[in-house]
Amino acid sequence: MTELTHWINGQHVKGTSGRFQDVYNPATGEVIGQVPLASLDELNQAIADAEKAQEGWAKTNPQRRARVMMKFGDLINEHMDELAELVSKEHGKTLPDGRGDVQRGLEVVEVCMGAPALMKGEFMGDAGPGIDLYSMRQPLGVVAGITPFNFPAMIPLWKMAPALVSGNAMILKPSERCPSTSLRLAELLKEAGLPDGVLQVVNGDKEVVDGILDNETIQGVGFVGSTPIAQYIYGRAATNGKRAQCFGGAKNHMIIMPDADLDKAADALVGAGFGAAGERCMAISVAVPVGKETADRLIEKLVPRVEALKVGPYTGGDDVDYGPVITPQAKQRINGLVTSGVEQGADLVIDGREFSLQGYENGFFVGPSLFDNVTEDMDIYKEEIFGPVLSTVRKDTYEEALDLIMKNQYGNGTAIYTADGDTARDFAAKVNVGMVGINFPIPVPLSYFTFGGWKKSAFGDLNQYGPDALRFYTKTKTVTARWFSGIKEGAALNFKALD
Repeated sequence: MTELTHWINGQHVKGTSGRFQDVYNPATGEVIGQVPLASLDELNQAIADAEKAQEGWAKTNPQRRARVMMKFGDLINEHMDELAELVSKEHGKTLPDGRGDVQRGLEVVEVCMGAPALMKGEFMGDAGPGIDLYSMRQPLGVVAGITPFNFPAMIPLWKMAPALVSGNAMILKPSERCPSTSLRLAELLKEAGLPDGVLQVVNGDKEVVDGILDNETIQGVGFVGSTPIAQYIYGRAATNGKRAQCFGGAKNHMIIMPDADLDKAADALVGAGFGAAGERCMAISVAVPVGKETADRLIEKLVPRVEALKVGPYTGGDDVDYGPVITPQAKQRINGLVTSGVEQGADLVIDGREFSLQGYENGFFVGPSLFDNVTEDMDIYKEEIFGPVLSTVRKDTYEEALDLIMKNQYGNGTAIYTADGDTARDFAAKVNVGMVGINFPIPVPLSYFTFGGWKKSAFGDLNQYGPDALRFYTKTKTVTARWFSGIKEGAALNFKALD
Protein backbone atom coordinates (compact mmCIF):
# COMPACT_ATOMS: atom_id res chain seq x y z
CA MET A 1 0.00 0.00 0.00
CA THR A 2 1.41 3.38 -1.06
CA GLU A 3 1.69 6.21 1.44
CA LEU A 4 0.91 9.37 -0.51
CA THR A 5 2.06 12.89 0.34
CA HIS A 6 1.46 16.59 -0.07
CA TRP A 7 3.64 18.60 -2.49
CA ILE A 8 5.02 21.57 -0.58
CA ASN A 9 7.81 23.90 -1.68
CA GLY A 10 8.91 21.60 -4.46
CA GLN A 11 9.10 18.34 -2.56
CA HIS A 12 6.96 15.51 -1.22
CA VAL A 13 5.95 16.08 2.39
CA LYS A 14 4.27 13.58 4.70
CA GLY A 15 1.24 14.81 6.54
CA THR A 16 1.41 15.58 10.25
CA SER A 17 -2.31 15.70 11.09
CA GLY A 18 -2.59 11.96 11.69
CA ARG A 19 -5.69 11.85 9.48
CA PHE A 20 -5.73 9.78 6.28
CA GLN A 21 -8.14 8.83 3.48
CA ASP A 22 -8.03 5.42 1.80
CA VAL A 23 -7.43 5.40 -1.95
CA TYR A 24 -8.99 2.47 -3.82
CA ASN A 25 -8.42 0.60 -7.03
CA PRO A 26 -12.11 0.68 -8.08
CA ALA A 27 -11.68 -2.37 -10.30
CA THR A 28 -10.67 -4.65 -7.43
CA GLY A 29 -12.04 -2.84 -4.38
CA GLU A 30 -8.58 -2.98 -2.80
CA VAL A 31 -7.08 -0.12 -0.80
CA ILE A 32 -3.93 0.78 -2.73
CA GLY A 33 -2.84 3.84 -0.81
CA GLN A 34 -3.50 6.34 1.91
CA VAL A 35 -3.48 10.08 1.33
CA PRO A 36 -2.86 12.47 4.24
CA LEU A 37 -5.56 15.00 5.06
CA ALA A 38 -3.96 18.30 5.99
CA SER A 39 -4.63 20.21 9.17
CA LEU A 40 -5.42 23.92 9.09
CA ASP A 41 -1.91 24.65 10.35
CA GLU A 42 -0.40 22.69 7.46
CA LEU A 43 -2.66 24.44 4.96
CA ASN A 44 -1.98 27.92 6.31
CA GLN A 45 1.77 27.34 6.26
CA ALA A 46 1.58 26.15 2.64
CA ILE A 47 -0.38 29.28 1.74
CA ALA A 48 2.13 31.53 3.52
CA ASP A 49 5.00 29.86 1.66
CA ALA A 50 3.13 30.24 -1.64
CA GLU A 51 2.63 33.94 -0.97
CA LYS A 52 6.39 34.42 -0.59
CA ALA A 53 7.14 32.43 -3.74
CA GLN A 54 4.53 34.30 -5.75
CA GLU A 55 6.31 37.63 -5.40
CA GLY A 56 9.26 36.52 -7.49
CA TRP A 57 7.14 34.50 -9.90
CA ALA A 58 4.92 37.51 -10.64
CA LYS A 59 8.01 39.56 -11.49
CA THR A 60 9.20 36.89 -13.93
CA ASN A 61 8.90 37.95 -17.55
CA PRO A 62 5.60 36.60 -18.98
CA GLN A 63 7.49 35.02 -21.85
CA ARG A 64 9.68 33.12 -19.39
CA ARG A 65 6.56 31.91 -17.57
CA ALA A 66 5.24 30.74 -20.95
CA ARG A 67 8.47 28.84 -21.55
CA VAL A 68 7.80 26.85 -18.39
CA MET A 69 4.46 25.88 -19.94
CA MET A 70 6.25 24.89 -23.16
CA LYS A 71 8.57 22.57 -21.29
CA PHE A 72 5.69 21.30 -19.16
CA GLY A 73 3.75 20.41 -22.31
CA ASP A 74 6.74 18.48 -23.64
CA LEU A 75 7.02 16.57 -20.37
CA ILE A 76 3.30 15.71 -20.34
CA ASN A 77 3.64 14.30 -23.85
CA GLU A 78 6.75 12.38 -22.83
CA HIS A 79 4.96 10.87 -19.81
CA MET A 80 1.52 10.48 -21.40
CA ASP A 81 1.22 6.72 -20.83
CA GLU A 82 2.44 6.97 -17.24
CA LEU A 83 -0.04 9.73 -16.43
CA ALA A 84 -2.88 7.85 -18.13
CA GLU A 85 -2.17 4.77 -16.02
CA LEU A 86 -2.19 6.86 -12.83
CA VAL A 87 -5.60 8.21 -13.86
CA SER A 88 -6.95 4.76 -14.68
CA LYS A 89 -5.57 3.03 -11.60
CA GLU A 90 -7.26 5.37 -9.11
CA HIS A 91 -10.33 6.39 -11.10
CA GLY A 92 -11.07 3.18 -13.03
CA LYS A 93 -11.51 4.64 -16.52
CA THR A 94 -10.01 2.79 -19.48
CA LEU A 95 -6.48 3.59 -20.62
CA PRO A 96 -7.66 5.26 -23.87
CA ASP A 97 -10.04 7.37 -21.78
CA GLY A 98 -7.21 8.08 -19.33
CA ARG A 99 -5.06 9.33 -22.19
CA GLY A 100 -7.94 11.49 -23.35
CA ASP A 101 -8.19 12.92 -19.82
CA VAL A 102 -4.52 13.94 -19.95
CA GLN A 103 -4.72 15.14 -23.55
CA ARG A 104 -7.60 17.55 -22.95
CA GLY A 105 -5.68 19.07 -20.06
CA LEU A 106 -2.54 19.30 -22.19
CA GLU A 107 -4.45 21.31 -24.78
CA VAL A 108 -5.09 24.01 -22.16
CA VAL A 109 -1.38 24.03 -21.32
CA GLU A 110 -0.67 24.54 -25.03
CA VAL A 111 -2.96 27.58 -25.17
CA CYS A 112 -1.21 28.97 -22.10
CA MET A 113 2.06 28.91 -24.01
CA GLY A 114 0.67 31.96 -25.82
CA ALA A 115 -0.38 33.73 -22.63
CA PRO A 116 1.83 36.82 -23.16
CA ALA A 117 -0.24 37.78 -26.19
CA LEU A 118 -3.50 37.13 -24.32
CA MET A 119 -2.42 39.16 -21.28
CA LYS A 120 -1.58 42.36 -23.11
CA GLY A 121 -3.34 45.48 -21.88
CA GLU A 122 -4.56 48.48 -23.87
CA PHE A 123 -2.99 51.86 -24.59
CA MET A 124 -4.20 55.15 -25.98
CA GLY A 125 -1.82 58.05 -26.37
CA ASP A 126 -3.10 61.61 -26.19
CA ALA A 127 -6.43 60.56 -24.76
CA GLY A 128 -6.52 64.17 -23.53
CA PRO A 129 -4.06 67.08 -23.65
CA GLY A 130 -0.77 65.49 -22.63
CA ILE A 131 -2.64 62.49 -21.17
CA ASP A 132 -2.02 58.81 -21.89
CA LEU A 133 -4.37 56.02 -20.83
CA TYR A 134 -3.27 52.43 -20.48
CA SER A 135 -4.34 49.25 -18.73
CA MET A 136 -2.39 46.26 -17.52
CA ARG A 137 -3.29 42.78 -16.29
CA GLN A 138 -1.74 41.72 -13.03
CA PRO A 139 -2.00 38.40 -11.15
CA LEU A 140 -4.39 38.06 -8.24
CA GLY A 141 -1.68 36.65 -5.95
CA VAL A 142 -2.36 33.27 -4.35
CA VAL A 143 -5.33 31.34 -5.76
CA ALA A 144 -6.81 27.91 -5.12
CA GLY A 145 -8.12 25.08 -7.27
CA ILE A 146 -10.47 22.45 -5.81
CA THR A 147 -10.87 19.63 -8.32
CA PRO A 148 -13.06 16.50 -8.59
CA PHE A 149 -12.30 12.80 -8.90
CA ASN A 150 -13.72 12.23 -12.37
CA PHE A 151 -10.94 14.00 -14.32
CA PRO A 152 -7.77 13.61 -12.25
CA ALA A 153 -5.54 15.20 -14.92
CA MET A 154 -7.71 17.40 -17.09
CA ILE A 155 -9.37 19.63 -14.52
CA PRO A 156 -6.26 20.23 -12.36
CA LEU A 157 -4.52 21.27 -15.59
CA TRP A 158 -7.47 23.53 -16.47
CA LYS A 159 -6.88 25.28 -13.16
CA MET A 160 -3.12 25.32 -12.71
CA ALA A 161 -1.95 26.21 -16.22
CA PRO A 162 -3.76 29.57 -16.64
CA ALA A 163 -3.32 30.47 -12.97
CA LEU A 164 0.42 29.88 -13.01
CA VAL A 165 1.19 31.39 -16.40
CA SER A 166 -0.63 34.55 -15.27
CA GLY A 167 1.87 34.96 -12.43
CA ASN A 168 -0.15 33.55 -9.54
CA ALA A 169 0.81 30.93 -7.00
CA MET A 170 -1.73 28.11 -6.62
CA ILE A 171 -2.91 25.90 -3.81
CA LEU A 172 -4.29 22.82 -5.55
CA LYS A 173 -6.57 20.53 -3.55
CA PRO A 174 -7.23 17.51 -5.75
CA SER A 175 -9.82 14.89 -4.97
CA GLU A 176 -8.60 12.72 -2.11
CA ARG A 177 -9.90 9.75 -4.11
CA CYS A 178 -7.49 10.33 -7.02
CA PRO A 179 -4.50 12.35 -5.78
CA SER A 180 -1.55 10.70 -7.53
CA THR A 181 -1.96 12.35 -10.92
CA SER A 182 -1.82 15.86 -9.45
CA LEU A 183 1.28 14.97 -7.43
CA ARG A 184 3.00 13.67 -10.55
CA LEU A 185 2.04 16.78 -12.52
CA ALA A 186 3.59 18.88 -9.75
CA GLU A 187 6.85 16.96 -10.15
CA LEU A 188 6.80 17.59 -13.90
CA LEU A 189 6.16 21.30 -13.36
CA LYS A 190 9.23 21.52 -11.15
CA GLU A 191 11.23 19.75 -13.85
CA ALA A 192 9.86 22.27 -16.35
CA GLY A 193 11.31 25.12 -14.29
CA LEU A 194 8.50 26.24 -11.99
CA PRO A 195 10.04 27.73 -8.82
CA ASP A 196 9.45 25.88 -5.56
CA GLY A 197 6.37 27.02 -3.64
CA VAL A 198 4.51 28.48 -6.62
CA LEU A 199 2.40 25.31 -6.82
CA GLN A 200 1.45 23.62 -3.54
CA VAL A 201 -0.61 20.41 -3.66
CA VAL A 202 -2.44 20.08 -0.35
CA ASN A 203 -4.66 17.05 0.14
CA GLY A 204 -7.66 17.37 2.39
CA ASP A 205 -11.37 17.19 3.04
CA LYS A 206 -13.98 19.78 4.01
CA GLU A 207 -11.73 21.16 6.75
CA VAL A 208 -9.15 22.13 4.14
CA VAL A 209 -11.79 23.48 1.75
CA ASP A 210 -13.20 25.74 4.46
CA GLY A 211 -9.68 26.75 5.39
CA ILE A 212 -9.05 27.82 1.80
CA LEU A 213 -12.30 29.78 1.68
CA ASP A 214 -11.58 31.59 4.95
CA ASN A 215 -7.88 32.33 4.45
CA GLU A 216 -7.38 36.03 3.71
CA THR A 217 -4.37 35.42 1.45
CA ILE A 218 -6.36 33.38 -1.08
CA GLN A 219 -7.75 35.80 -3.68
CA GLY A 220 -9.58 33.46 -6.05
CA VAL A 221 -11.08 29.97 -5.96
CA GLY A 222 -11.88 27.64 -8.84
CA PHE A 223 -14.05 24.58 -8.17
CA VAL A 224 -15.64 21.70 -10.10
CA GLY A 225 -18.01 19.24 -8.41
CA SER A 226 -21.65 18.84 -7.45
CA THR A 227 -24.11 21.74 -7.55
CA PRO A 228 -24.76 21.90 -3.77
CA ILE A 229 -21.02 22.09 -3.06
CA ALA A 230 -20.44 24.55 -5.91
CA GLN A 231 -23.12 26.84 -4.53
CA TYR A 232 -21.69 26.52 -1.00
CA ILE A 233 -18.15 27.33 -2.11
CA TYR A 234 -19.26 30.22 -4.29
CA GLY A 235 -21.33 31.74 -1.48
CA ARG A 236 -18.65 31.39 1.18
CA ALA A 237 -15.91 32.64 -1.14
CA ALA A 238 -17.97 35.66 -2.16
CA THR A 239 -18.82 36.44 1.46
CA ASN A 240 -15.09 36.51 2.17
CA GLY A 241 -14.44 38.83 -0.76
CA LYS A 242 -12.85 36.26 -3.05
CA ARG A 243 -13.28 35.86 -6.77
CA ALA A 244 -14.86 32.46 -7.51
CA GLN A 245 -15.80 30.27 -10.47
CA CYS A 246 -17.69 27.17 -9.35
CA PHE A 247 -19.02 24.55 -11.72
CA GLY A 248 -21.65 22.09 -10.58
CA GLY A 249 -23.86 19.26 -11.75
CA ALA A 250 -25.59 18.54 -15.02
CA LYS A 251 -28.46 16.76 -16.68
CA ASN A 252 -27.57 16.86 -20.35
CA HIS A 253 -30.26 16.18 -22.94
CA MET A 254 -29.96 15.21 -26.60
CA ILE A 255 -32.89 15.82 -28.95
CA ILE A 256 -33.23 13.36 -31.82
CA MET A 257 -35.36 14.75 -34.65
CA PRO A 258 -37.29 12.53 -37.10
CA ASP A 259 -34.90 13.51 -39.91
CA ALA A 260 -31.76 12.57 -37.95
CA ASP A 261 -29.45 9.76 -38.98
CA LEU A 262 -30.53 7.34 -36.26
CA ASP A 263 -27.49 5.10 -36.53
CA LYS A 264 -25.20 8.04 -35.89
CA ALA A 265 -27.50 9.30 -33.12
CA ALA A 266 -27.54 5.88 -31.42
CA ASP A 267 -23.75 5.61 -31.62
CA ALA A 268 -23.43 9.10 -30.15
CA LEU A 269 -25.81 8.32 -27.29
CA VAL A 270 -23.97 5.15 -26.32
CA GLY A 271 -20.60 6.87 -26.33
CA ALA A 272 -21.81 10.00 -24.55
CA GLY A 273 -24.06 8.19 -22.10
CA PHE A 274 -21.89 5.27 -21.04
CA GLY A 275 -18.31 6.42 -21.58
CA ALA A 276 -16.30 6.67 -18.35
CA ALA A 277 -19.21 4.81 -16.68
CA GLY A 278 -21.28 7.99 -17.05
CA GLU A 279 -19.03 9.83 -14.57
CA ARG A 280 -18.76 12.95 -16.72
CA CYS A 281 -20.40 16.32 -16.16
CA MET A 282 -20.87 16.44 -19.94
CA ALA A 283 -22.38 12.96 -20.26
CA ILE A 284 -25.64 12.73 -22.19
CA SER A 285 -28.00 11.12 -19.70
CA VAL A 286 -31.35 11.95 -21.36
CA ALA A 287 -32.33 11.07 -24.93
CA VAL A 288 -35.32 13.05 -26.21
CA PRO A 289 -36.65 11.50 -29.45
CA VAL A 290 -39.34 13.52 -31.22
CA GLY A 291 -42.32 11.47 -32.35
CA LYS A 292 -43.35 7.89 -31.61
CA GLU A 293 -41.77 6.43 -34.74
CA THR A 294 -38.45 8.13 -34.00
CA ALA A 295 -38.52 6.89 -30.41
CA ASP A 296 -39.40 3.30 -31.33
CA ARG A 297 -36.67 3.12 -33.99
CA LEU A 298 -34.12 4.73 -31.68
CA ILE A 299 -34.74 2.19 -28.90
CA GLU A 300 -34.40 -0.63 -31.45
CA LYS A 301 -31.00 0.69 -32.45
CA LEU A 302 -29.85 1.40 -28.91
CA VAL A 303 -30.60 -2.04 -27.42
CA PRO A 304 -27.98 -4.09 -29.31
CA ARG A 305 -25.38 -1.36 -28.92
CA VAL A 306 -25.88 -1.13 -25.15
CA GLU A 307 -25.97 -4.92 -24.76
CA ALA A 308 -22.65 -5.16 -26.61
CA LEU A 309 -20.80 -2.83 -24.24
CA LYS A 310 -17.75 -4.43 -22.67
CA VAL A 311 -17.30 -3.52 -19.02
CA GLY A 312 -14.01 -4.29 -17.33
CA PRO A 313 -10.80 -3.11 -15.64
CA TYR A 314 -8.37 -0.78 -17.37
CA THR A 315 -5.95 -3.69 -17.62
CA GLY A 316 -8.47 -5.60 -19.75
CA GLY A 317 -7.32 -4.11 -23.05
CA ASP A 318 -8.22 -1.23 -25.31
CA ASP A 319 -11.50 -2.89 -26.31
CA VAL A 320 -12.95 -2.34 -22.82
CA ASP A 321 -15.66 0.32 -23.19
CA TYR A 322 -15.84 1.52 -19.61
CA GLY A 323 -14.67 0.56 -16.14
CA PRO A 324 -15.97 0.70 -12.57
CA VAL A 325 -17.48 3.67 -10.77
CA ILE A 326 -15.42 5.41 -8.13
CA THR A 327 -16.72 3.96 -4.82
CA PRO A 328 -19.06 1.27 -3.47
CA GLN A 329 -21.33 4.09 -2.28
CA ALA A 330 -21.57 5.40 -5.86
CA LYS A 331 -22.49 1.93 -7.09
CA GLN A 332 -25.17 1.58 -4.42
CA ARG A 333 -26.64 4.99 -5.24
CA ILE A 334 -26.76 4.30 -8.99
CA ASN A 335 -28.46 0.94 -8.53
CA GLY A 336 -30.89 2.52 -6.07
CA LEU A 337 -31.89 5.15 -8.61
CA VAL A 338 -32.41 2.47 -11.25
CA THR A 339 -34.72 0.66 -8.81
CA SER A 340 -36.61 3.89 -8.17
CA GLY A 341 -37.13 4.31 -11.91
CA VAL A 342 -38.77 0.91 -12.10
CA GLU A 343 -40.91 1.59 -9.04
CA GLN A 344 -42.02 4.96 -10.44
CA GLY A 345 -43.20 3.47 -13.72
CA ALA A 346 -40.40 3.81 -16.29
CA ASP A 347 -39.71 0.92 -18.67
CA LEU A 348 -36.32 -0.64 -17.85
CA VAL A 349 -35.28 -1.99 -21.24
CA ILE A 350 -31.81 -3.09 -20.12
CA ASP A 351 -31.06 -3.73 -16.45
CA GLY A 352 -27.44 -3.38 -15.32
CA ARG A 353 -27.99 -3.78 -11.58
CA GLU A 354 -26.96 -7.42 -11.32
CA PHE A 355 -23.79 -7.07 -13.37
CA SER A 356 -20.82 -8.98 -11.96
CA LEU A 357 -17.40 -9.48 -13.51
CA GLN A 358 -15.70 -12.81 -12.90
CA GLY A 359 -12.50 -12.32 -10.95
CA TYR A 360 -13.49 -8.77 -10.01
CA GLU A 361 -16.49 -9.44 -7.82
CA ASN A 362 -15.27 -6.91 -5.25
CA GLY A 363 -14.85 -4.16 -7.84
CA PHE A 364 -17.26 -1.27 -8.14
CA PHE A 365 -18.68 -2.25 -11.52
CA VAL A 366 -22.17 -1.24 -12.66
CA GLY A 367 -23.71 -2.67 -15.80
CA PRO A 368 -25.35 -0.38 -18.39
CA SER A 369 -29.04 0.41 -17.92
CA LEU A 370 -31.42 1.79 -20.55
CA PHE A 371 -34.81 3.30 -19.70
CA ASP A 372 -37.73 4.18 -21.96
CA ASN A 373 -40.86 6.21 -21.21
CA VAL A 374 -39.24 8.23 -18.45
CA THR A 375 -41.24 11.22 -17.22
CA GLU A 376 -40.15 14.49 -15.67
CA ASP A 377 -41.45 13.67 -12.18
CA MET A 378 -39.24 10.58 -11.78
CA ASP A 379 -36.09 10.61 -9.67
CA ILE A 380 -34.01 9.17 -12.50
CA TYR A 381 -34.89 12.29 -14.51
CA LYS A 382 -34.59 14.87 -11.78
CA GLU A 383 -31.29 13.72 -10.26
CA GLU A 384 -27.83 13.61 -11.78
CA ILE A 385 -27.18 9.87 -11.66
CA PHE A 386 -23.47 10.07 -12.58
CA GLY A 387 -23.49 6.46 -13.70
CA PRO A 388 -24.03 4.28 -16.79
CA VAL A 389 -27.75 4.95 -17.11
CA LEU A 390 -29.49 6.43 -20.17
CA SER A 391 -33.08 7.65 -19.83
CA THR A 392 -35.39 8.19 -22.79
CA VAL A 393 -38.04 10.91 -22.49
CA ARG A 394 -40.41 10.86 -25.47
CA LYS A 395 -41.86 14.10 -26.86
CA ASP A 396 -44.31 14.65 -29.70
CA THR A 397 -42.87 17.88 -31.11
CA TYR A 398 -39.62 19.82 -31.32
CA GLU A 399 -41.18 22.60 -29.25
CA GLU A 400 -42.00 20.19 -26.42
CA ALA A 401 -38.48 18.76 -26.51
CA LEU A 402 -36.92 22.22 -26.39
CA ASP A 403 -39.22 23.23 -23.53
CA LEU A 404 -38.12 20.16 -21.55
CA ILE A 405 -34.51 21.33 -21.67
CA MET A 406 -35.40 24.96 -21.00
CA LYS A 407 -37.25 24.02 -17.80
CA ASN A 408 -34.49 21.81 -16.40
CA GLN A 409 -32.54 23.31 -13.51
CA TYR A 410 -29.19 22.42 -15.09
CA GLY A 411 -27.61 24.02 -18.13
CA ASN A 412 -24.20 22.48 -18.70
CA GLY A 413 -24.39 20.85 -22.13
CA THR A 414 -26.99 19.77 -24.67
CA ALA A 415 -27.16 18.44 -28.21
CA ILE A 416 -29.49 18.00 -31.15
CA TYR A 417 -29.29 15.48 -33.99
CA THR A 418 -31.02 16.69 -37.13
CA ALA A 419 -30.50 17.11 -40.87
CA ASP A 420 -32.38 20.42 -40.89
CA GLY A 421 -30.28 23.57 -40.62
CA ASP A 422 -33.19 25.79 -39.61
CA THR A 423 -34.03 23.56 -36.66
CA ALA A 424 -30.42 23.40 -35.60
CA ARG A 425 -29.99 27.18 -35.79
CA ASP A 426 -33.21 27.75 -33.87
CA PHE A 427 -32.09 25.31 -31.17
CA ALA A 428 -28.65 26.88 -30.79
CA ALA A 429 -30.14 30.37 -30.56
CA LYS A 430 -32.92 29.61 -28.06
CA VAL A 431 -31.71 26.90 -25.68
CA ASN A 432 -30.63 28.22 -22.27
CA VAL A 433 -27.59 25.96 -21.94
CA GLY A 434 -23.94 26.97 -21.94
CA MET A 435 -22.51 24.43 -24.42
CA VAL A 436 -24.45 23.19 -27.44
CA GLY A 437 -23.70 20.36 -29.85
CA ILE A 438 -25.23 20.10 -33.32
CA ASN A 439 -24.85 16.50 -34.49
CA PHE A 440 -22.13 16.39 -31.84
CA PRO A 441 -22.87 14.55 -28.58
CA ILE A 442 -20.40 15.98 -26.03
CA PRO A 443 -19.89 19.64 -26.95
CA VAL A 444 -16.79 20.35 -24.87
CA PRO A 445 -15.19 23.37 -26.60
CA LEU A 446 -11.59 23.26 -27.71
CA SER A 447 -9.16 24.89 -25.34
CA TYR A 448 -8.88 28.21 -27.16
CA PHE A 449 -12.60 28.79 -26.62
CA THR A 450 -14.08 28.50 -23.12
CA PHE A 451 -15.98 25.92 -21.05
CA GLY A 452 -18.94 26.79 -18.86
CA GLY A 453 -22.55 25.97 -18.10
CA TRP A 454 -25.61 28.03 -17.26
CA LYS A 455 -28.28 27.92 -14.57
CA LYS A 456 -27.42 25.66 -11.62
CA SER A 457 -24.47 24.16 -13.46
CA ALA A 458 -22.27 27.20 -12.85
CA PHE A 459 -21.79 29.97 -10.30
CA GLY A 460 -19.65 32.94 -11.27
CA ASP A 461 -19.24 35.27 -14.20
CA LEU A 462 -16.26 33.74 -16.00
CA ASN A 463 -15.77 30.31 -17.53
CA GLN A 464 -12.91 27.82 -17.42
CA TYR A 465 -9.90 27.88 -19.77
CA GLY A 466 -9.59 29.97 -22.92
CA PRO A 467 -9.60 33.78 -22.67
CA ASP A 468 -11.96 33.73 -19.67
CA ALA A 469 -9.40 31.85 -17.57
CA LEU A 470 -6.77 34.55 -17.98
CA ARG A 471 -9.39 37.16 -17.15
CA PHE A 472 -10.34 35.25 -14.03
CA TYR A 473 -6.79 34.85 -12.76
CA THR A 474 -5.80 38.48 -13.38
CA LYS A 475 -7.11 41.87 -12.35
CA THR A 476 -7.08 44.93 -14.60
CA LYS A 477 -5.38 48.13 -13.53
CA THR A 478 -5.99 51.28 -15.57
CA VAL A 479 -3.53 54.16 -15.44
CA THR A 480 -4.17 57.77 -16.44
CA ALA A 481 -0.80 59.49 -16.94
CA ARG A 482 0.01 63.15 -17.61
CA TRP A 483 3.48 64.52 -18.29
CA PHE A 484 3.71 68.27 -17.84
CA SER A 485 5.43 70.00 -20.70
CA GLY A 486 5.56 73.57 -19.60
CA ILE A 487 1.86 73.64 -18.80
CA LYS A 488 1.23 75.59 -15.59
CA GLU A 489 -2.25 75.69 -14.19
CA GLY A 490 -3.84 76.07 -10.80
CA ALA A 491 -5.24 73.17 -8.85
CA ALA A 492 -8.44 71.58 -10.21
CA LEU A 493 -10.97 70.81 -7.48
CA ASN A 494 -13.45 69.02 -9.67
CA PHE A 495 -13.43 66.33 -12.35
CA LYS A 496 -12.34 67.98 -15.56
CA ALA A 497 -13.91 66.81 -18.77
CA LEU A 498 -11.36 65.80 -21.38
CA ASP A 499 -11.37 67.95 -24.51
